[in-house]
Amino acid sequence: MVDTNIEVGPEPLTFDQVVAVARDGATITLTGEALKGMAATRAHIDELSARPTPVYGVSTGFGALATRHIAPELRAKLQLNIVRSHAAGSGPEVEREVVRAMMLLRLRTLASGRTGVQPVTAQTLAALLNAGITPVVHEHGSLGCSGDLAPLAHVALALIGEGFVRDAAGELKPTADALAEAGISPVALGEKEGLALLNGTDGMLGMLVLAIRDLHRLLTAADVAAAMTVEALLGTDRVFAADLQDLRPHPGQATSAANLRALLDDSEIMESHRGPDCTRVQDAYSLRCSPQVNGAARDTLAHAELVASRELASAVDNPVVLPDGRVESNGNFHGAPVAYVLDFLAIPAADVASMSERRTDRMLDKARSFGLPPFLADDPGVDSGHMIAQYTQAAIVSELKRLAAPASADSIPSSAMQEDHVSMGWNAARKLRRTVDGLAQVVAIEILTAARALDLRTPLRPGPATGAVVAKLRERVPGPGPDRYLAPEIAAATELVRNGDLVAAAESVIGPLS
Repeated sequence: MVDTNIEVGPEPLTFDQVVAVARDGATITLTGEALKGMAATRAHIDELSARPTPVYGVSTGFGALATRHIAPELRAKLQLNIVRSHAAGSGPEVEREVVRAMMLLRLRTLASGRTGVQPVTAQTLAALLNAGITPVVHEHGSLGCSGDLAPLAHVALALIGEGFVRDAAGELKPTADALAEAGISPVALGEKEGLALLNGTDGMLGMLVLAIRDLHRLLTAADVAAAMTVEALLGTDRVFAADLQDLRPHPGQATSAANLRALLDDSEIMESHRGPDCTRVQDAYSLRCSPQVNGAARDTLAHAELVASRELASAVDNPVVLPDGRVESNGNFHGAPVAYVLDFLAIPAADVASMSERRTDRMLDKARSFGLPPFLADDPGVDSGHMIAQYTQAAIVSELKRLAAPASADSIPSSAMQEDHVSMGWNAARKLRRTVDGLAQVVAIEILTAARALDLRTPLRPGPATGAVVAKLRERVPGPGPDRYLAPEIAAATELVRNGDLVAAAESVIGPLS
């Protein structure tokens, strides 16, 4: 259980803490250690700014303009200008949870004491989060290097009282009005602070953390869907035996197979076709190889978690203030490590969805469904059953295959060729969010279809776990019958997949699934 108030200091945040702030509205408290560290490095920045020798980011321009020494009387204007000019996003608003995750992760880097910001700047960013004030950030604008510049600039714009935000109720307001209502004073930025607020991978990292949380839930739901379909199609569960899985010791595969065994345990339907008269030696790949595909997706997810955990422990800025007082330029803002795994995750997510759609299609095809009516229709010909639900799956899967093409393999030079190789990690994150959303819908349609097929196997009963899933679904969606308006049923099933209720129903019978 994560606290409703998260302490933010130099230490890495956990996945749970990021999700709690981004989605659940947890509040923020900066630790005393963080405030002390920020004050110390800020004093060092102030001392450096008084020297005649130029220091990048402190008394110079930025990017391709870094060779210009900025006079002291122009430095406050420089900080305002970098925020205003970089807040150049375009397109639809980014989701509130993404912006809150990005704000929190930038705050953690500020709290590391390596950026040289004033403590009041970090305190003001925390105050925005605590007041539920969310800056308007746009879909397009980040190249993922130097970090998520444009998205973070829109957050920084709110700190100086400019631009637009949404308040805790979601109402769009001029930032100045929202800050005044919340009793928050805008920040007067000092040297280096504009750059410190913009130069991070926080947007793409926030979306990675949220996607990891969602994919854990969806991959378990995909195991539930696969088990229900194997049962509904009178498939064999012998291929999921532990000794067979041990011959290929991928941990994700073992986990998925163990879930399938537990879900299919004690099923009357499975028992009805065991014994010497059963001719089902090998099922189609979409049934037989479910642990291999869902398991490989889990292993990919484990790698993404490792990368995300390292990034959560990072202090990404340029330049940085090192513990010995040096202010050094660096390339840590490059988003490649995060971009690669964002792209990587889109591949197995698309493939898990593709296999799910193939299983659904088998349940609807009279020639391959082992006695189920065509399209699971009540009166085939008069009724279409789930025919077009599978079309919806197919349309989504086609889109997911396109989204699986990597964004990080592209690069467009910028800033007069100073920034000549970029990560496109933000784009990778945006398409992964669409992929996760599509996977949830595809898995939901398979579960919706498999539940109908299991009901049509009556009087034989499904296993206790899969039966509990059907019962939970039936609280929102009625059982087999004449054709009816399907879109609300798909939406209800998708909600139950996303919020974990269907998996929880199975776990209420057999204990936690892995």
